[in-house]
Amino acid sequence: MDLLLSAIEILMRWDVALALLVGSVGGVLIGAIPGVGPAVAIAILLPATFSMDPIVGLTVLLGIYGSSMYGGAIPAILINTPGTAVNALSTYDGYPMTARGEPQRALSLAYSASFYGGMFSVLCLILFAPVLARVAPLFGSREIFLAALLGMVLVVTAHRGQSLIAAALAALGIFIQTIGFEPVKYTQRYTFDQPFMQGGINLIVVVLGLFALSQAFVLLTSEDETYRPTRLRGGLLQGFRELARHPRVATVSAFFGVLMGIIPGVGEFNSQFLSYTYAQRTSKRPEDFGHGSSEGLIASETSNNAVPAAAMVPLLALGIPGEQLTAMMLSVFYVHNVVPGPGLFQNSMDFVVALYIALAVLNVLVILFLLVATKPLIQVVRIPNRFLGICVLTLSFVGVYSLRNSVTDCVMAALFGLFGYVLKRLDLPSVPIILGMVLGNIMEVKLRAGMARVKEPWDFIDRPISFILFVSILLIIAFHIRRVVLERRDLKQAEAGTRTRPNRFGGLLARRRESLLRVRGRMVRARHK
Repeated sequence: MDLLLSAIEILMRWDVALALLVGSVGGVLIGAIPGVGPAVAIAILLPATFSMDPIVGLTVLLGIYGSSMYGGAIPAILINTPGTAVNALSTYDGYPMTARGEPQRALSLAYSASFYGGMFSVLCLILFAPVLARVAPLFGSREIFLAALLGMVLVVTAHRGQSLIAAALAALGIFIQTIGFEPVKYTQRYTFDQPFMQGGINLIVVVLGLFALSQAFVLLTSEDETYRPTRLRGGLLQGFRELARHPRVATVSAFFGVLMGIIPGVGEFNSQFLSYTYAQRTSKRPEDFGHGSSEGLIASETSNNAVPAAAMVPLLALGIPGEQLTAMMLSVFYVHNVVPGPGLFQNSMDFVVALYIALAVLNVLVILFLLVATKPLIQVVRIPNRFLGICVLTLSFVGVYSLRNSVTDCVMAALFGLFGYVLKRLDLPSVPIILGMVLGNIMEVKLRAGMARVKEPWDFIDRPISFILFVSILLIIAFHIRRVVLERRDLKQAEAGTRTRPNRFGGLLARRRESLLRVRGRMVRARHK
């Protein structure tokens, strides 16, 4: 009880309340604009949060992170264009509801499912916080190194069909973080005697370039889209009553979101597809999925909104970000000398609980805001892409320059922006670069610290947690290799089938041509008679 009261006392400040309001409302607006997304908004706001207290800056970023998925459902349901990438699955059943004249039912169902998923996640993590506090001290340097390596492996294997390029980009991120002075003996690495390279390449510069500037280039080079306005009639509270008729789907989907959020590198997409697949296979009407099924919409929206709170677990307990948004938040901790990891749960447990309570309050504020402001928010999707691109470009360069008042940082950000634009055009992931920079630094420091007590290779995994992590890495790599081999075998079989298909297809065309000629001949002879 004392811990809870101490956490509430941290939140009972006017600046924290303002951060909660700005984060919740701003995240909904950002999510409702197709093509922007929370990563761009967080990258732009990141330099501004460095001057705030840790709880204030993190509350703003967490608000944008969590509430953007609420707003992303609006264009996904009304105009079949997801506001954020993780709302893509909501178009499967949300837009068909709109097409048959039920937009208010789809929106209210999406809001209620998102609220249930967010609150379920926060409640689970508040209850499990004491367990995490006891487990966290068991992680030493070797365990944290292996956990970071596990996160890297999960990030690479999560990109199905692009594992090699994801591994190469993660290696590029590890290389980028080695530029400058190395952290132990402070010797120069890859600086080439250039003064501006001695300080290394700032993580925020790379983040703004790869996400914000690249997205600005995409918006500037894309055509403005025209949207057909949709009228909303009826109340938006009916979704809670309909959600109550599907408690099993909602609870299982929220559980999948919590589980996938805790595992680094997995995130919303896997939780969504697992939840959607489960809901379809256990539904009494699986044929409705993809054509306006309420269970499908509940599964997708509940699972993706259960991830943000759970994604904070590896960040807070081990200092390991699971994806790009938590990697950006990690820099806020470092700027304020708040080091995530086992010590945070031991020494600042009230701070951790305050973050989770802030997430719960954010969900309440977002749902109240959406119930009264959905109709005006529909007009946000009409903002031209090029105007958005100019705004993002300007704010990004302002944010980069405000870091160190350096034109060199702006040039580097522009170069990474062009590189990120190329990755987007080639449909290649840019997340492994950021995680490579963050996890690479953790792995280097912890490996050097852990090797001081290692005399034989077995000493590195002689403790239970390190051994479990090591075996997990081997199993994940083995399963991934097996999956790749099976996919290549299926591909070869499909290619072998296509070699004989043209012959069958040619025969079919020949028979069809002969039939048409016979019919044509009968018509001509009948006309001459």
